[in-house]
Amino acid sequence: MIFETSSRLPDFPWDKLAPYKQKAAAHPDGIVDLSIGSPVDPVPDLIKKALADAADAPAYPTTIGTATARQSAVDWMARRLDVAGVDPQTGVLPVIGTKELIMMLPTLLGIGAGDTVLIPDLAYPTYEAGAALARAASVPVVDPTTYDAGPVRVAYLNSPRNPSGEITSADDLRRAVEWARANDVLLVSDECYAEFGWDSRPVSVLHPSVCGGSFDGLLAVHSLSKRSNLAGYRGGFVAGDPAVVAELLSVRKHAGLMVPSPIQAAMAAAFADDTHVDEQRARYLRRRSVLRDALTDAGWVITLSNGGLYLWAEHPSYDAYGSVGALADRGILVAPGAFYGTAGERHVRVALTGTDERIDAAVKRLQE
Repeated sequence: MIFETSSRLPDFPWDKLAPYKQKAAAHPDGIVDLSIGSPVDPVPDLIKKALADAADAPAYPTTIGTATARQSAVDWMARRLDVAGVDPQTGVLPVIGTKELIMMLPTLLGIGAGDTVLIPDLAYPTYEAGAALARAASVPVVDPTTYDAGPVRVAYLNSPRNPSGEITSADDLRRAVEWARANDVLLVSDECYAEFGWDSRPVSVLHPSVCGGSFDGLLAVHSLSKRSNLAGYRGGFVAGDPAVVAELLSVRKHAGLMVPSPIQAAMAAAFADDTHVDEQRARYLRRRSVLRDALTDAGWVITLSNGGLYLWAEHPSYDAYGSVGALADRGILVAPGAFYGTAGERHVRVALTGTDERIDAAVKRLQE
């Protein structure tokens, strides 16, 4: 008996880092792992308390989620992103981590063979993998509005972008919305780093200046993994066009894609509090500053990187894997830009998600 779904998917890139990780781990002071970007700082106490208080949860959760979790998400969008008018009853849906949503979205919406999905030319692999799972074709593009090779079902945006940290301007978002509506394309904006704009403020695709006050044909995807150090909890939400949200809800009910009740309680607490996010921003900003200076002084050139949790770096002496090897010699593990598309073949992605002690160790090694 043979099953071959995995053969349709792109290679899982992190397996290629194994020899570099082994080399970096041999450093006398241990590895500084700035590759994956997994949060390392503590889960805020108020979120842990909300989780514990909701631990007695013997019944099945609902796919639509609790009213409290949905309202908390809507209130957060209004408070932090100036997004108004999302109906907590029909316009928002909790998801089991946003990677799950991105991976399953084409399949859940019935997109398949013969359909085209546009993905950013620099992107983390899940956009491509989700299209491949549904047997759709994915096409990397610099700008979706310039694509004219045939009908498109879904186009993805990502701002601040993983891996490059690029922030899409409100004007470019508005142009993408107008193009998507004119061509009957579902525009999906992955905004999981929305709280982390450094050189400019990220704008949501649901902001009235972008969407004109209408959510038709638009989805925004938000995660708690980075803003609240909840990658281990697997919680996020999708919001936007009520008709698309309703379709996702209907299909997800059959699939049993339900966020556990205690996690929803933790989500509600996390979205209701801004203090812990501001504290986390300050941590990342400090790490970004010292690491950026150390890389620049050591000969790396930082481009874009004006948002998100990564520095997008290149060195004139190396391609992507050459840079990975050079940094691994110093006990620092980073991700090659080639993981994210051909446009990254001379870059590396350096995550800010190391403890202060590990970031300082990396800075010292770069200075040496």
